[in-house]
Amino acid sequence: MHTLDTLEVYISAKTFRKEVITIANTFPKEEKFLLIAQIKDSARSITANIAEGYGRFHYQEAIQFCRISRGSLLETYDHLSSALEEQYISETLFMEMKTKQEQLLKILNGYIAYLKRRKQEG
Repeated sequence: MHTLDTLEVYISAKTFRKEVITIANTFPKEEKFLLIAQIKDSARSITANIAEGYGRFHYQEAIQFCRISRGSLLETYDHLSSALEEQYISETLFMEMKTKQEQLLKILNGYIAYLKRRKQEG
């Protein structure tokens, strides 16, 4: 039986979220209520929306929450880009996280496609 904790997209998103939060914790203290809060919120939103969609038990609702999750993933990427521009992270770290973001995006898009197929099957 599948559970949220065994869902590949959720596991991958949790790993990504943890890495982003670890990175955010290295930002300057003056960013505590600005970039740090924003990037942590967007990273948490990725997994939260996957979880909420999973719990809905209706394919269309699950798809919609995964789309919101996808938006949060790209928002997190933008915050990482800002961190690079502000020189809070290195180009190397940014590129590593960009690769991880792209991998997670593929997994998330694959899950959305799976949910669409299941919805069509009836």
